[in-house]
Amino acid sequence: MTDLDFIHRYVPSQNGSKRVLLLLHGTGGDESDLLPLGRELDPDAALLSPRGKVVENGSPRFFRRFAEGVFDEEDVARRANELADFITAAAVQYGFSVADLTAVGYSNGANIAAAVLLLRPEVLHEAILFRAMVPLTDPRTGDLRGKHVFIIAGEQDPIVPAENVERLAGLLRNCGSEVRLEWQVAGHGLTQADIASARRSFS
Repeated sequence: MTDLDFIHRYVPSQNGSKRVLLLLHGTGGDESDLLPLGRELDPDAALLSPRGKVVENGSPRFFRRFAEGVFDEEDVARRANELADFITAAAVQYGFSVADLTAVGYSNGANIAAAVLLLRPEVLHEAILFRAMVPLTDPRTGDLRGKHVFIIAGEQDPIVPAENVERLAGLLRNCGSEVRLEWQVAGHGLTQADIASARRSFS
């Protein structure tokens, strides 16, 4: 098994941009799912988009779960470390620095990004997490000082409880990261307001 064994897409940067967006899809997505979102967020950034290896009822995911919102935390930790190894290998393969990497995750992809931040913070500089939940109830966390995390949550999200979102923000802050939490008048799906807000975070 090689460290680049994720099925993935890599789109080189435009106009000399050093930024790389790590695009992490939600349940049922694939390596092409968030490429349009990445281009909307930053037309010039390189895009690295892996496909989750777990398949649930035919739908790709990044880790197993026992039920809606109930995660197999042993698998979360294993898959987060596996993804971190892929990121490190991809940086060598495609010639970018992890210091220029921003994770952009939606739902299940946001959850695995949060897990990578907590377990392997050296591979992520910052993250934009759409509709994220706490991925690990009692993680052995690293030092997140200097990390920037933007959590965008839906006020009417039927899947992610508000308390869980607040707990995730608190967990990341307690590890030293700079966390911005923004609530949208939305459910679990992404809206143009979500995308516009995330795009502004780059300016």
